[in-house]
Amino acid sequence: MSEPYSAADGLVRVYPARQPNGTGLVWAHGGAFAFGDLDMPESDWVAEQLAARGTTVVSVDYRLAPVPDGWDAAGRTAGGDRYPAASDDMLAAWTWTLDNAGRLRIDPQLLAIGGTSAGGNLAAGATLRLIEQRAALPALVLLAYPTLLAVQPAPDAALRAALDAQPEADRFRPETVRAMYENYVGGPIDDAPLAAIPGNARPDDLVEFPPTLMVNGDVDELRVSGEAFAASLRAAGRDIEVLSEPGTEHGHLNRPQEPAASVTLARCATRLASLSLAGARPTATPASASAPLA
Repeated sequence: MSEPYSAADGLVRVYPARQPNGTGLVWAHGGAFAFGDLDMPESDWVAEQLAARGTTVVSVDYRLAPVPDGWDAAGRTAGGDRYPAASDDMLAAWTWTLDNAGRLRIDPQLLAIGGTSAGGNLAAGATLRLIEQRAALPALVLLAYPTLLAVQPAPDAALRAALDAQPEADRFRPETVRAMYENYVGGPIDDAPLAAIPGNARPDDLVEFPPTLMVNGDVDELRVSGEAFAASLRAAGRDIEVLSEPGTEHGHLNRPQEPAASVTLARCATRLASLSLAGARPTATPASASAPLA
């Protein structure tokens, strides 16, 4: 893989595939909408690994929401941008990638979108907005331990017992999740746009939603919101593969040293490669393809 480079006026970091198979991925990190950056492993490590397997990754440096009152700012400066800023950035990155697909050696028909945790929310929400706009849709949506509901159903008895047995994994109580979303949208969640809380989508809203791979954390209360969204996709007759990575807590792609991170990475790489193997046309490699885009 050649070196990653900044593009689109700094909105994205591009990870060119060394041996491109025509697939591309617009990818968003997590961080409760208010934290995270392009250097965290679930952004940088994931992008490097997928690029080494043939997918050009466009990682989005979306605008972050303010740090909620009472939360550790973790070095963040004051201020931030609420919905739809991050969602708008996802759409801008998607459009930029399509517009530059030839130079990026991506077949536009093989372009996916995805993200981790809050980034998974952004990817799902951006897809709903693309459907509403009648715009070009992703060939695949990749969601890793996404948060998709502001008000989650209670976990079942087995998950509740697992969370009680691993208190350090029990980080997403209902009040915490609701406060995270209220901070993201800048007020009450009752009238929040569907793209801000994709898990509220009804089957009727999802009849055009692209094929989706969702990998949830095992001992992770956010898994409930992912499973609820997957159930709505199934009810809409959509192609949805959902699983929980055994033995994981939330955010395992941020811990590449854990074997499960490589397992999940391989699942995503295989699903992306299957897009190319499905018989789409090959992507030409123009002479300027190796040059960074501004």
